[in-house]
Amino acid sequence: MNNHRWIRQNRQAWQQLAKHGHRLTRPVARDELSDPLPRIDPLGWLGPSIRGWRVLCLAAGGGKHGPLYAAAGAEVTVFDVSSAMLDLDRRARTELGIPFRIVEGSMDDLSPFVDGEFDLVIHPVSTCYLPDPLPVFREVARVTKPAGLYISQHKTPQSLQTSLQTDRNHYVVDRPYYAEEPLPPALQTNLVREPGTYEFIHTWETLIGGICRAGFFLEDLHEPRHADPAKPLGSFEHRSMYVAPYVRLKARRRPGDGATTVSQNRLLTFGE
Repeated sequence: MNNHRWIRQNRQAWQQLAKHGHRLTRPVARDELSDPLPRIDPLGWLGPSIRGWRVLCLAAGGGKHGPLYAAAGAEVTVFDVSSAMLDLDRRARTELGIPFRIVEGSMDDLSPFVDGEFDLVIHPVSTCYLPDPLPVFREVARVTKPAGLYISQHKTPQSLQTSLQTDRNHYVVDRPYYAEEPLPPALQTNLVREPGTYEFIHTWETLIGGICRAGFFLEDLHEPRHADPAKPLGSFEHRSMYVAPYVRLKARRRPGDGATTVSQNRLLTFGE
């Protein structure tokens, strides 16, 4: 299934979400920058410091990730399909006085970047907005240096298969695992899906197998725990007792898979 139609549809949805202050479009607060590394790396996957690392914040507009990674000492590029989301980054860059580069584009086409440009690619939840994430994984592999890291987060297929509301006190798996068509857009705000967006269920083979086949090996997997039995039936936290909403993956670029090593001394030009 062609990605282009859905890129256009979801770009429009995120333009609206950014303009209306959706919870995922809230820029970082200044007081969050004082000790940024534990905030961006609570699992310790990145080690004691990322100072001087070249970091691509992929599909990560909104004024949060870019400033945090830059405050931790990285040379940061924020890349997103939504100009409205990137406007939040421009505002944060000016207000916080933290330099980082901003580039607009689709995550399945990283042609603005050369082979092996980045030490680290961080990728918040977004593969669900494309019917085929494999071009994304291939492009990420191309722009990640050998032995570089790709840390991504994805909605689990089971979460996208499962109803948001209960039926006779049960959550219902009402979408096929191998569905090719997108889910109908969510009509209201919730913590599982973003209103107005078209999302696709991706199998575990597509997600984990696709990342490995693109040129990475998987080093770790983490399921952020949001479950809380004390929360009301039908709430995000109660639903998470039965359906894990997200998975976070740590993958390392395999050496010798065709990525070109770029000089460690090359400097990025900050700003646009």
